[in-house]
Amino acid sequence: MKLVTFEFAGRRGVGVLKNDRIVDLSAAGLAGSMRELIAAGSDAWTAAARVEGPTLSLADVRLLAPIPDPQKVIAIGLNYMDHIREQNIASVPASPLVFAKFTSSIIGPEEAIEYDPALTNQVDWEAELGVIIGRRARRVSRSEALSYVFGYTPLNDVSARDLQFGDKQWVRGKSLDTFCPIGPAITTADEIPDPQALRISSRVNGVTMQNSTTAEMIFPVDELVAQLSNAFTLEPGDIIATGTPDGVGVFRNPKIFLQHGDRGEIEVEKLGVLSNPVRTFA
Repeated sequence: MKLVTFEFAGRRGVGVLKNDRIVDLSAAGLAGSMRELIAAGSDAWTAAARVEGPTLSLADVRLLAPIPDPQKVIAIGLNYMDHIREQNIASVPASPLVFAKFTSSIIGPEEAIEYDPALTNQVDWEAELGVIIGRRARRVSRSEALSYVFGYTPLNDVSARDLQFGDKQWVRGKSLDTFCPIGPAITTADEIPDPQALRISSRVNGVTMQNSTTAEMIFPVDELVAQLSNAFTLEPGDIIATGTPDGVGVFRNPKIFLQHGDRGEIEVEKLGVLSNPVRTFA
């Protein structure tokens, strides 16, 4: 099941995406928001899959970030072996490198990634598998961790490299407004039996920049959920950005960064394509 948050006729709703139609769960009285639907539990998810109407044409709605308001966006750095290799890092991290992206950075498909050239001139892309938590998780084991996952979505961990490396920590450079595009949909976990077997790629203006697989993850999804839940409570709707493969702009020779007028795309196998224009502040 693919779930979306959308705007139609001045209202926000949640729906099930079926080809070019959206089953309007909000109009059916089942969910006012994606977080509400997730928190309602498995019975509500089953009911959502069975609703047949009313429906809307995908062409008539504006897709928003599937979860516009998670409590947390938890991000992981240096989590792909090919990304380690492109940086010539000698040792593999012994534990996940964890940082936060502020939720105010979230945007949806077709919304613009915006930046102020007076603040940063090194805006980079990072294709990532976004993991959506389905139920409260605290100190869960690795063997049960995937049962706490509601679904998956493409995510772009946009990064201001000059701020990231200049600050000597990553939060500001990763959390500027519009620097966390997600979507277009959440694909529920039952459709992704193995999150470590997905192709993942990024394109800028149609040119492929990253082309890898989630099998390159050093810490796979189940291990991340277990380790993070042993540090702090994961809540329904929380997002884990699981790291990026090789091919980002800052480690290219010469370096390449996003410019006004560019279009960035993130594609994850079975999950869809997340596309966003890039623009500078006027």
